[in-house]
Amino acid sequence: MSQRDGGQGTGAGVVRMSPARRTPVGSVLRAVAAAVAVLLGIAVVVYLGRAGYRDVDGRGLTFVDCLYYAAGSLFPADYAGVTPISTSARLASVVVIMPLRVVFLVVLIGTTIRVLDERSRQAYKIKRWRSRVRDHVVVVGYGTKGRSAVVGLLGEGMRPENIIVVDTDQSAVDAASAAGLVTVQGSGTSNEVLRSAGVPDARAVVVAVARDDTAVLVTLTARELAPNAQVVASVREEENVHLLRQSGADPVVVSSGTAGRLLGLATSTPSVVEMVEDLLTPSEGLAIAEREVEQTEIGASPRHLSDIVLGVVRGGRLFRVDAPEADAIEPGDRLLYVRKATPATG
Repeated sequence: MSQRDGGQGTGAGVVRMSPARRTPVGSVLRAVAAAVAVLLGIAVVVYLGRAGYRDVDGRGLTFVDCLYYAAGSLFPADYAGVTPISTSARLASVVVIMPLRVVFLVVLIGTTIRVLDERSRQAYKIKRWRSRVRDHVVVVGYGTKGRSAVVGLLGEGMRPENIIVVDTDQSAVDAASAAGLVTVQGSGTSNEVLRSAGVPDARAVVVAVARDDTAVLVTLTARELAPNAQVVASVREEENVHLLRQSGADPVVVSSGTAGRLLGLATSTPSVVEMVEDLLTPSEGLAIAEREVEQTEIGASPRHLSDIVLGVVRGGRLFRVDAPEADAIEPGDRLLYVRKATPATG
């Protein structure tokens, strides 16, 4: 079984936020610029007040002497009695030896500092995210189906930080994190992992795993944690649809059956397949959407509206536009209609 689609695995989930996009070269250059600015600042202060300083020979200080003094003040060290007394030796100490000492310190403790800094940043971001996230969607499995589901959610205007991806595969988790999504590495069949992903407070859970038996277990666990959330599941074989429904899935999408029907249509009416793909792509062309009815539409027939209405959702049930129940729009109804998609800008 492919773990890439969030299959079974062990271990608790660890929430990870998308890291800040900083290049190592940029961070190093900023640190070097700050260090040089501090060094020059101290040297200038000493040089302006050089009348109050003397070196070991009792001479007045040149700017190189002040620069050496500043470097020695920032990076004090015991040179076993060796002291540079000439201008060239002091300049070499500032320009060559001091930078090498900085490099040594960065190599020695820089990695530890970066790890601790990143962990503290992650902990703060996760804590802040948990306190603010609402109406989020959890996608279990970041394979082909899971990625497509995320694209659809983003196309509908959902913010990346409100999409949580659960998967056992490290490369899948890394790809989701690189896309700006919140990630949890672990098995979607684990109660603890789904709690870490915020399933109890989620608006919806998308089950997009590779195997049907895993999808049943994930759906059962998600429904137990979130009785009121919408659980949408994908299943490969149509004969397993009833198992997903009994496990608590709301809509169940049969991936193999749907693909097969589209392939059959493509042999005789390829334009139909093209239109279906257009309707299922929310970011361009036409798209299927749902909206609340307006006050002026109550009592009217959905077939006579300016929008192309496909159905009426009433009390959680969908009635096709040609059904008798959809002859007149009632208060509280929602309309399933075709809208023109607005391409994302920027």
